[in-house]
Formats: sequence, structure tokens, C-alpha cells
Amino acid sequence: MADPIEPAFILVRPQMGENIGAAARAMLNFGLTRMRIVAPRDGWPNPRAVAMASGAGRLLDAAGLFPTVQAAIGDCDFVFATTARPRELVKPVVTPERAMQMTRAMAKEGKKVGILFGPERAGLENDDVVLANAIVTVPVNPDFPSLNLGQCALLMSYEWQRQTVETPAEVMELARTDFAEHVEVEHLGDHFEERLTDAGFFFPPDKAPMMKQNLRNMWARLGLTRAEVQTFHGMLRQIAFKLRQQGE
Repeated sequence: MADPIEPAFILVRPQMGENIGAAARAMLNFGLTRMRIVAPRDGWPNPRAVAMASGAGRLLDAAGLFPTVQAAIGDCDFVFATTARPRELVKPVVTPERAMQMTRAMAKEGKKVGILFGPERAGLENDDVVLANAIVTVPVNPDFPSLNLGQCALLMSYEWQRQTVETPAEVMELARTDFAEHVEVEHLGDHFEERLTDAGFFFPPDKAPMMKQNLRNMWARLGLTRAEVQTFHGMLRQIAFKLRQQGE
């Protein structure tokens, strides 16, 4: 059997080069090499990141640079968002240990997993988290819950390396499912928004952005397969076709 596909660590709008370097160093400590960077504040490449990486510079050389979170997770089958703050979103919330159990199980089946890490000042925004399938939260001191970017990357990398036990049967069964890639789910969301807009669903206009965000959150949470995505597209096309016939 081929080696499992390691998860991609996706640093979203990182602010300090030193923290990017620290994250790279933490990843390589535990055998991870796939880093993606979304809209870094100080541009890219960053000499401070290279200095802090201290031997892990090859991760930075190979890191993918993306303009948006959507672009960075487009080929992912499953996405985790790391956050310490409560969110007004309906999503599974798991520990780092459970997240890496799930990641290893999916990776063994050839699935691509992405893990989002937020910027240092305030972490991920809700518009970032809504794109994820699940949330990873660390049981830290509630009076001081903030983790440095490098610390968070270290914790997740350690849990990835530590998962050497048999994967739970429930996760293995889920992992064998042919998940739709994130970009396919995004296109389905676009299709639904188009049809619902035509039907006047997004009313009143001031509530439309929140309604659309809730729908996007639902699609990400469902963990749809490719076949299910195609079924939804077919349903929408058939409904549109019948409505056109009735209007003729």
C-alpha cells in the first residue's frame, strides 16, 4: 500500500515571517512537508521566515502561495479549521487527537485533507471557518486560550506523527467514501445560489448574505460524495427544465 497522503497545513493571512518559519520547523519535526500560504501580510518570500525555519527552509521553498482560502483548499476532500473561539456555526468540534485520527484514516484511502490556521492577531474569520468540514479546538486554559501559530502547528504535527494505533472502524468506513473535492462542492453551492436567486429565495436583501453563508456552511458540513453532488446538479437542472416548459 502506498504511503498515506500527508495533510496540507494552510496558513491563512499570516502576519509575521517568524511564525511562518516556526510552523515550517514544527511540521518537519514530525515529517510533514506540505505547506500552503494564503495572502501573507508581508509578502512572499519572507527572509524572516527562512531565518526562523532553521533547516526547514525547503518547506518554505516548496510552499504554495494562494490568494484566497477557497483557492488553497480547492483540491481538498476534507478541511479542518483550527480555532480557540466559540463559533455560531453548526459543525463537528474535535480535539487535535481525533482530527489526526480522522486525517490518517482518510489519507490512507488517498483523500486530501487540509488544515486551516488563522492569522496571529485574531485567528480565522467566520468566512474562513464556514468553508471547513469540522473545527479543531484544543482544551486550553479558558482565561488564556490563544496559541501561537507555531505552537498550534507543532501540536497538530505531533498528533499526526503519534497516530500509530489502528484506525477506528467508523472512520475507516467513512474514509472509503468517494468524497467530492472542495471545488466541486463550491460549484454546487454556486448552482444552488443561482437557482434560488432566480426563484426570489434570498429575501429580504439585507438578510441574503447570512442566508448564503448558512447554505455554504451546510454544504461543507455534509461531506458530500461526488455522486451526491452530481445528483443535486441533476435535480436542479431538471427543476429548471420543467419550469421553463410550464412557462412556454
